[in-house]
Amino acid sequence: MSQPSRAVYMFLRLNKIPYEDCVLNVFEGEHKTEEYAAINPFQLVPAIDDNGFNLTESVAILRYLCREHKVADHWYPSDSKAQARVDEYLEWQHVNTRLQCAMFFQFKFLRPKMLGMPVNEKKVAEFKERMETVLDQLETIWLKDRPFIAGDHITIADLLAACELEQPSMAGYDVCEGRPNLTAWFKRVKDAFQPHYDEAHMMVYRVKDKFAASP
Repeated sequence: MSQPSRAVYMFLRLNKIPYEDCVLNVFEGEHKTEEYAAINPFQLVPAIDDNGFNLTESVAILRYLCREHKVADHWYPSDSKAQARVDEYLEWQHVNTRLQCAMFFQFKFLRPKMLGMPVNEKKVAEFKERMETVLDQLETIWLKDRPFIAGDHITIADLLAACELEQPSMAGYDVCEGRPNLTAWFKRVKDAFQPHYDEAHMMVYRVKDKFAASP
């Protein structure tokens, strides 16, 4: 259910980087144990332990993996200007794609379903408006006249963005509707990561189907 964890998982799988799965059930509080705190003192996911080198934060993890393993240069380019374009989005996404999509999902779906709280329609409308501004910026700025967020080639920016943009779908919102550039980009990213994309998003698809079927 963690969008940053899905991104790291897919990157490892697609690039055939050896790793061992360590699954945590966050709903059962397994991320709050002392054992896990020794790896990630923030007690959040994802985190990695690379032979005693512990690292948190998906953006940092993906950059690290690109440097430490023989992956294609396009994921995080060695060219300074091309790399800066990837970093430009990675810095922008924190309070834009990630924050707004996640908060819309939380107030529209997660909090009411998991905590038994009534839907706060005011908050839902507020975050929906902010999220749609972000989606329109992806459509008209980031993806204007280029196939991927940072240019002509897929990068870790596209991977992180796609995982965040899946969140609203679980609350019944189609981020692609009325946005042809975003629609075409989403298909390119999904195709590039198959079959790992569908595998990583299996739970997302289940939640999406259940939401669509609910009255």
